[in-house]
Amino acid sequence: AKKVLLNLHIPLRPEMTVMTMTLFPVRLLFAAFMMLLAWPFAFVATVGRSEDAVEPLSWWRWLVDLVLKAIMRAMWFSGGFHWVRVKGRRALPSEAPILTMAPHSSYFDAIPVTMTMASIVMKAESKDIPVWGTLIKFIRPVFVSRSDQDSRRKTVEEIKRRACSDGEWPQIMIFPEGTCTNRSCLIAFKPGAFIPGVPVQPVLLRYPNEMVRISSTPKQGVFKILWLTLCQLHNSIEIEYLPTYTPSEEEKKDPALFASNVRHIMAKALGLPIIDYSFEDCQLAMAKGPLRLPRHTCLLEFARLVRRLGLKTGVTDEVLHEEASRVRKLCGSRLDVEGFSQYLNQPLTEEVQDIFSLFEEHGKMDVREYVIALSVVCRPFRYLETFKLAFRMFEAQEDGAVVEDELAVVLKTALGIGDFVVCDLFRAIDCQDKGKITFDEFCRFLENCPDFVEQYHCLHELIPQPSRESTSPSSTNGFCADFSPRDPSTRSAAHSKKQD
Repeated sequence: AKKVLLNLHIPLRPEMTVMTMTLFPVRLLFAAFMMLLAWPFAFVATVGRSEDAVEPLSWWRWLVDLVLKAIMRAMWFSGGFHWVRVKGRRALPSEAPILTMAPHSSYFDAIPVTMTMASIVMKAESKDIPVWGTLIKFIRPVFVSRSDQDSRRKTVEEIKRRACSDGEWPQIMIFPEGTCTNRSCLIAFKPGAFIPGVPVQPVLLRYPNEMVRISSTPKQGVFKILWLTLCQLHNSIEIEYLPTYTPSEEEKKDPALFASNVRHIMAKALGLPIIDYSFEDCQLAMAKGPLRLPRHTCLLEFARLVRRLGLKTGVTDEVLHEEASRVRKLCGSRLDVEGFSQYLNQPLTEEVQDIFSLFEEHGKMDVREYVIALSVVCRPFRYLETFKLAFRMFEAQEDGAVVEDELAVVLKTALGIGDFVVCDLFRAIDCQDKGKITFDEFCRFLENCPDFVEQYHCLHELIPQPSRESTSPSSTNGFCADFSPRDPSTRSAAHSKKQD
């Protein structure tokens, strides 16, 4: 997943220095001028307009729409996008209310948005940005509020309302991946565009540039890609409209299936592989701090499995605390696969067996490890809450402390690995040699030593991954890296070993 987010190194050529001093500032100033020029037109067109209803398109609003398209096209032209190659025919709003675009790689993906003036899904905070906010409001976006806990449900309802309006509302252009990647594959599609169950038109984006890969990723930020792109004399872009995809009755009832089938069609047309990692999995892979995942972690596979079973849906802090209290009552009792299936309230499917095999040791598992892993994948940036939850499940009632073996279980589960050397680390925390530590002592240690995994050499070197035909004996606790994200139908090696 990290490779999906990261970009390739781009060598700086001598001509880049010349372009930075000459072409880059001219293009940047002209683009800013075009946005300022577009602002009064967008402002006039949005004054007095209702956000909940669509008025008949008057002649002057139609004229403003043409003017804004021309200004935006001039802006992109000044940025080096001299020609935009378009393949296929864009469907009418009545034929396909939703356009699904992929792969999503940078802010330059806004080019087809400005060409079509289709609505998009955006953060509610965007409308308050000077100039930019007015331009955004012109295309009637669906706003998502981060401060509103019910925002996701409202957003889906608004998309469904517009999509079922028989073409009254403008088409909604959605990037179903939900994040920027380096276009080396298609990650899992979010279901939002497919929940309405209406026909969608897949739209493909290509940037066949030789020098600059246009993708805004953590390694190559927004400003850097803007600089590299504007320094290139010509930037190529291709937009391809695929035939409209009409869902079957089964797909209408199952948005995940609908999204998966559309993704397969788009991946085939792009000639790209697909992986079952999602936006949340990418966040998990890129999270920093003490729970920065090693490259051989199994938590990405765990996240994929719980997502397929719907076990991440609706998981909040309160839900995790309830799970911790429920597990604590088991007093460390270990469950077999049937007991684990009953605990999850799920039928004994292949996915449930795969999750069980991740934690299994001698045919049984400790459910506390499952809750720790679930907390990590649901709250990748809040590692202290995960540690607090883990200590709460393992600590002794009389003094709220854990022993060395319990700390080892907590840490190896939180990192998704099979082995974790904790003896030196535990001695460093247990300064008074009590043989146990509390959560407060662990937190104080983290403040002084956030990189304890590397500093205390807690991880063994990764053992080479066996082939799928390998019949090597099962290790104690199935947290290992023997998974192939390129083949979602492939079972985990841990489960294969369990069968052996």
